[in-house]
Parts: sequence; C-alpha cells; structure tokens
Amino acid sequence: MTHGFAPVAAPDAQVRAAAEQRQTQLTKPAGSLGRLETLGNWIAACQGVCPPKQFERARVVVFAGDHGVAEYGVSAYPSAVTGQMVANFLAGGAAVNALAAVAGATVRVADIAVAGDTDPSVSQHKVRRGSGSIDREDALTDDEVTAALAAGRAIADEEIDAGADLLIAGDMGIGNTTPATVLIATLTGTEPVAAVGRGTGVDDAGWIRKVAAIRDGMRRARPVAKDPVDLLRVAGGADFAAMTGFLAQAATRRTPVILDGVVVTAAALVAEDIAAGAKEWWLPGHRSTEPAHDLALKHLRLEPLVDLGMRLGEGSGALTALPILRAAVATLAEMSTFADAGVSTADQPDAIDLVK
Repeated sequence: MTHGFAPVAAPDAQVRAAAEQRQTQLTKPAGSLGRLETLGNWIAACQGVCPPKQFERARVVVFAGDHGVAEYGVSAYPSAVTGQMVANFLAGGAAVNALAAVAGATVRVADIAVAGDTDPSVSQHKVRRGSGSIDREDALTDDEVTAALAAGRAIADEEIDAGADLLIAGDMGIGNTTPATVLIATLTGTEPVAAVGRGTGVDDAGWIRKVAAIRDGMRRARPVAKDPVDLLRVAGGADFAAMTGFLAQAATRRTPVILDGVVVTAAALVAEDIAAGAKEWWLPGHRSTEPAHDLALKHLRLEPLVDLGMRLGEGSGALTALPILRAAVATLAEMSTFADAGVSTADQPDAIDLVK
C-alpha cells in the first residue's frame, strides 16, 4: 500500500462475459462492429451491469500547474499563459470547452500549482505556486507531494460523489511536457533524445535545451525511480501528483477514465505503480505526437482510440474519443437482438428458404 492506495480489483469479469454473449445476439454479424464491441463490453464490466447505461455525467478535470523548468527556455510560451488559460477555461473559450460541449461532458478546472493567483472557485486544492525546476532541484517537499496526492484523491471523490460516471483528466501548464518526459523516460528506461518531443512547438535551440533539462532531470530521478511517491516529489510536480492521486482513486472507486495525452499518461504510469491494477479502469483517448506518449502507452499495454496528430492537452484528445465510447455503449444497449427483431441468424434458414 502506498499513501493509502491498495491494489485495485478489475472490472466485473462475469458482466463482461454477459456483454460478450449479448454481442452475439444483436442484429449484426458476429464481431462486425470491431473494437466498438470490446469497448462496450469494457464499459459494461466497469458499470457492473449489462447492457451498460449511457454516460449521464461525463466530467473533465483539468489539472493546472506551473513548472520552474519553464524559466529555462524549454517551451515556446511564457509561464504566464498557464494562469491566463485557466481564466479562458472558466470563460468557456478553450478547446476543452468546445469539445466537451459536443461530446456531452462538463469541465472543472483545478489550480494545483499555478504560479499566480486564480479564481478562488478553482484554487481550493492549491498546493504551491509553481513546482521546482526538476533539472536542478526537487519539484516538491515531502509534505507537498502528500498534499498533492490527497488533493487529486479528494477531487476524484468529489466528482464521483456528485454523480460522475465517467472521468477525464486533462492538464494545463507551460513546461509540463518536460517533467512528463522525465517521468516516462525514467520509468521505461528510455534515453532522453528518443523521448523528447516539441511540446508546444519549440524551435531547434529550444529542443536542445529541453533535451538537456530532461537529461539532468533523469539523472536526479533515477535514484528514486522505484518509489513512485518519491519520484513525483523529485521529478514530477504538484499537478502530476494530483493527477496520479485522481487516476488511482477513480479506479479504486470503480469509475472508468479516459486518459488524454503525454502529461496525463505520465501520471498514469506512476498511478499504476501506486495502485496496481488501476490501468484496467483506464482507456487512452488518443495517441499524441509526443514520442514519450507512445512509450508510456506501450509500457501500460493500452491501445488508444484515435490518432489525429494532436498535442494540445487540456483533455482534448480524450474528449475527441468520448463520442466513440458513447457509440459503443449505444450499440450494446440499444440494438435489438435477433429474437426481438424477428431477424434470422446466420445459422438459421432465411425467409426465402422457409417459403420454399
């Protein structure tokens, strides 16, 4: 057990088997809906009921936090953008807002470590102003990593207690792909240059600075790589620790999660170490263009739903995939069976044969 987290039980295998059986009775050739069928079966198993129910309160939580490493030229944008984007989320003007509206989800923002002040409505779980620059100092203190994990856990509990039946973790933080890559490369044993992407779109000189920062961050992270909480303290950040607690607690509470891109999936790697088996409750919404994201997905053995060349974060890739998950639920729950519809099955004579 790590920081109160125990291994997580898998979704209901008996209900999954019932869903698989129901798929064979629906008015379609067996397996003809491809991955929609396995997705529907997974949701049924997560909900513990077959047929599954359509999501009534899909909820996105965007975890916002700044990172000291952004001061050293690893991003194309200044740190001030983090706080400005939090205000944009609250005003409904960001990609996450537009995508949530079309996917049938609502958005919550949680300021965990934004460097400046944000609206009091989003900062009740704030741990600190910006996390340390991980290439040269620890991201957090012992007390702060504990507080951030607890914050993520509490946010998951708040949302599930309020009726959320599907959760999406999103992120906002200038410079956050640098600690994400440090965490992923450290946990997957990958060399920095093979894991580093362009993030928000840095130029060649910025990419070189980013590789150096990740190399130095990994040097500091390796001695604590076997201890997930210490790894978050040294090389993650308050937002990463909060996302880790959120993902682990969602699984503990038997609530499915759509993962977003490289930042959220870095937290997922650590969350699986903290709460073994949690990944059975997660579905990657997309594959981002960040090399580290693909490394993390392969390590978790999770297959993303879409690959659209996205790299925004915020929960945008997960939200783009949500309608596919809704389609999987709808087909399993709302299609008629052969018996109900009076349609002949493949192993029955069809109507023409009966006339003959």
